[in-house]
Amino acid sequence: MFKNIAVQIAQSLLITSLFSSSMVLAFSDIETHWANNCINQMKPRKLVTGYPDGSFRPNGNITRAEFAVLMLNAFPNAAVKREGTTFNDVPTNYWAYRAIGDAYKRGFFSGYPGGLFQPNQPIPRVQAVAVLAGAMNYSIPNNPSNTLRQYFTDGAQVPQYGVNAIASAAVNTLVVNYPNIKQLRPNERATRGEVAALMCRALNIYAVPPQYIAGVEVQPQEVRALPGGLNNIPTFNSNYPELVEKDGILLSSFTPENKIVSSAHLNFPFQGRFDIFTHHIARAETQDQTRPLYQGLIVQNPTDKTVTVDILQAASYLATPDAPFIPLADIADNTNGNIYSGPGSRTMGDVLRGIRNEDFPAQIILAPGESKILMNKAIPIKQAPASNGRSTLIHLQSNGKVYIANLAMKAPRNSNGNFRPPTLAEWQALLIEGELAQPRNLTPTPLSPPQEPTVFGRVAGVSQGTEWLAQITDSPESDFLRIPAPGQAFSYVIGTVHLITLSTGQIQSANMLARYPDTAYFAHSNYGVEYNLTLPLKNTTPQPQTVTVSLQTPLKDEGGTDRLLFLNPQSNQIFFRGTVRLSYEDDKGQKQTRYVHLVQRRGQPGEPLVTLKLPPGVQREVNLDLVYPPDSTPPQVLTVRTITP
Repeated sequence: MFKNIAVQIAQSLLITSLFSSSMVLAFSDIETHWANNCINQMKPRKLVTGYPDGSFRPNGNITRAEFAVLMLNAFPNAAVKREGTTFNDVPTNYWAYRAIGDAYKRGFFSGYPGGLFQPNQPIPRVQAVAVLAGAMNYSIPNNPSNTLRQYFTDGAQVPQYGVNAIASAAVNTLVVNYPNIKQLRPNERATRGEVAALMCRALNIYAVPPQYIAGVEVQPQEVRALPGGLNNIPTFNSNYPELVEKDGILLSSFTPENKIVSSAHLNFPFQGRFDIFTHHIARAETQDQTRPLYQGLIVQNPTDKTVTVDILQAASYLATPDAPFIPLADIADNTNGNIYSGPGSRTMGDVLRGIRNEDFPAQIILAPGESKILMNKAIPIKQAPASNGRSTLIHLQSNGKVYIANLAMKAPRNSNGNFRPPTLAEWQALLIEGELAQPRNLTPTPLSPPQEPTVFGRVAGVSQGTEWLAQITDSPESDFLRIPAPGQAFSYVIGTVHLITLSTGQIQSANMLARYPDTAYFAHSNYGVEYNLTLPLKNTTPQPQTVTVSLQTPLKDEGGTDRLLFLNPQSNQIFFRGTVRLSYEDDKGQKQTRYVHLVQRRGQPGEPLVTLKLPPGVQREVNLDLVYPPDSTPPQVLTVRTITP
């Protein structure tokens, strides 16, 4: 693309502009080009430029040197991965000399034998895709050659050096093929329009026609924002750092007064209803590192009156041995609560049922100024190298102010040398003297204006909202939800976050009432939040209709509310695993309540959870209730479909 943007490298232009294409002059020759929307959206971001005559020439070629410039402008913050090198065919006075050197150091490009870069060579499609896939750090599928056969009729033409990269790009919906979605044409020269489309996919600019994205199936239907909203109940929300390697304070709502590290304490007292959610991992690379990591929850009464804290529901499970990640059916009856995969799945399922685990007391009574241990549990690892994690969710009610702290400590030893749980005094000493637990993760990216790539970060603070309650009707004035026309469907979004709203613009992430500066700005994904959704479905047609209700996991997409995107072939990436509760009146008029465990992969449509036959004029209510589980990835949608007779 684009010799006249070479001078912009030094400016490290970050892709933050959100100007609409109407604010800049459109290129004169792309109106009928299949990638015109993408090209127009890249122009105000200063990622593409045209020619003096106002054209873009989308069918022209792009050289390796030009692509190196484009990569540096698109990924200005990419880390340097290796020392520089000198290419024999790139003299110091070559217009893209510096860009080629920087692109090599960041691992975007390698050279050819004999110390050559071939800067003026038109870049083939296989190289353009492979360079982008490498910049995105995609994981390689288990069987790359088989993946290529699944996605492309000409996958066997991919050179051996590109097999892994192209397979990973295909699985991650980076590859764009026009006009035939199944033809990769790997060894043909990449056009300027094709490169623009690839770059849009890499940068989450949702402007490529989805019918040309390899592996994507388009489902035309309406996508709607979810009615209702979060309540105002606060949650002590601790998920940072997820991987804990050193003793320290994971999250403290205590006052900073009389604490050695005052910045580790958020000074947020809880009173009335509140929740505690925690999710942390320990890892041991060697056997010497298998000393158990303990997680302690401490509650203190800072007042001069006795305070009673009721534990309403509570569950806490380890990945090993309590809830290992095991393969499960996509949908399974979970009446007895013994179907789960992972600690998040099991923990949220118990709380959904109103369970309080036996090792949690029903009540804690705190004298004035008194502290007590609410939870003191290990995250053990028996054999290295391995990891283990613990998920915890507690619903509480306090009749007075209390402070909460979540702390991490390597197990102390008894006099005989055996490991033991920390005492209350040891936890209190850590609370007073300790620093924030390590290692700290990447600092989140500011969300206004949006940036790509975006680091959402993990949560450590107090989030606002424990339940999303929604009565889903045609309008606020209506008391029913009109079913779709036969053969049609509509969906309501669940779990949307910044930049991932399925074009609804609705961000469901809970606000943070208090947080550490290096942690997430919002409680993305709303882990531990209960979604209680009621659909009073009504058949307003003169004919009987069959209606299904499903939970689905479509692809991330901001291209319009008239479609959902799914994957074919199916992905192996699990994006949701957890239990939902369904309550409804069946076709015989009997009230049914079912618990169903779901496993859904990225881009999976999902099977119907409920199928109802509605006579003309009949209304039946369906309620879906779930506690959004950790280890899940948004978005999901709740879909109502009327089956064609």
